[in-house]
Amino acid sequence: MRSEQNKTDKTAPRRAVLQLGEGVMKDFKVAMLQILPEATADGNLRKGLDACARAKEMGADLALFPEMWSTGYRIAESLPELQADAVRADSDFVRAFAEAARELRMAIGVTFLEAYEPLPRNSLCVFDRNGAQILHYAKVHTCDFGEERRLSPGDDFYAADLDTAGGPVRIGAMICYDREFPESARILMLKGAEILLVPNACPMEINRISQLRARAFENMVGIATVNYPYGKPDCNGHSTAFDGMAYRPDDEGARDTLILEAGEREGIYLAAFPIDEMRSYRGQEVHGNAYRRPRKYGMLICEEVAEPFIRGDSRR
Repeated sequence: MRSEQNKTDKTAPRRAVLQLGEGVMKDFKVAMLQILPEATADGNLRKGLDACARAKEMGADLALFPEMWSTGYRIAESLPELQADAVRADSDFVRAFAEAARELRMAIGVTFLEAYEPLPRNSLCVFDRNGAQILHYAKVHTCDFGEERRLSPGDDFYAADLDTAGGPVRIGAMICYDREFPESARILMLKGAEILLVPNACPMEINRISQLRARAFENMVGIATVNYPYGKPDCNGHSTAFDGMAYRPDDEGARDTLILEAGEREGIYLAAFPIDEMRSYRGQEVHGNAYRRPRKYGMLICEEVAEPFIRGDSRR
């Protein structure tokens, strides 16, 4: 599948998703909604529902929004304004996407500023094609060095089985800055996730994209990252999808696990993850949990912080 953008446009996706032969399960198709937000939550609701309908027309199994879609990643400075912008997980805004998922028979991952105490959270809810909520995740690694210090961090990472027309797919989620900590993807892999959904709102450049490539490679998972396009301040598009397969039987040597990279412009980009092939790869290759030695990793749960990593604004 290719983007709706002109192939000759330098901001169009760099490569098409891989095509599989016959005799395998239908690909798991994720529509990455790389779209600009409107000025209001109502505007984002209307535009978001329209984008989901378009994603269904493109054949998506799941449509995923960029980070905090309800506000367009706006975090007000004043607490009353911040709380007024927040919506509950059972609000009309969020439930509208549950209903759309049921009507479209397509899963939807909607992101929002969630009403929560003592401070709102940066959250994602995934609704399956029946409109049932199967995953509710709040960003664990809040950017406490910036405006996200005004948000409550989440408390854990979650994986869930998503019912699709081609069979169940186990998904997990992490949000933006979460990807910069290898523990996030590692925990999701250990919980059985096959595809990681990563809503995003920041400049995606070579180093951040390389982080995602590494997370996919070392955990043998698919990763779909959805960013805002150029035009949203501090964002530049480049939503990406990785299938996590470094080798294929018919290829010589290693391959790039990148299956799609969007350009900078607004659009809906469809990535097809070859689930059966990915499962076969995970059942044979050496990464993931095959040869780990957890008893040697005790330092990973040590909470002591020493120089040069001491930061006065860090929350534990």
